[in-house]
Amino acid sequence: MRIEFKMFALLSVFFFVMGTIYGLWGKWSEPAGAVALYLSGLLAAMIAYYTWFTGRKIGYRPEENESATIDEFEGDFGFFSPYSWWPLFLGGCAAVCFLGLAIGWWLFIIGGTFGIVALIGWTFEYWHGEHAQ
Repeated sequence: MRIEFKMFALLSVFFFVMGTIYGLWGKWSEPAGAVALYLSGLLAAMIAYYTWFTGRKIGYRPEENESATIDEFEGDFGFFSPYSWWPLFLGGCAAVCFLGLAIGWWLFIIGGTFGIVALIGWTFEYWHGEHAQ
């Protein structure tokens, strides 16, 4: 987790520096932007601390060893379904839901209903029942 710690620590420093620059540039007349940047820096610092603390407990991972080979990391990387249409339907339902927030709640309810159907369809796409052959 050394890479993640370095990334979030750098991001935290960046947000704190940019918050200060933003505040000085605007003569501290508009505090919302500086506060947002400082809070983003604080969030990045908390994540950096968590990854540093967790990385000390679990030690090095195979991804952090520069001379590691592919077979050093064992385990399943997951399953990808390249010909599935369900993500397209779910994305369309999400678009209808966001459009419903702007137009009306009736459209949000329609998108949410079809979104639940699409999510269930995507989840059970490869399940054919207990007694299927």
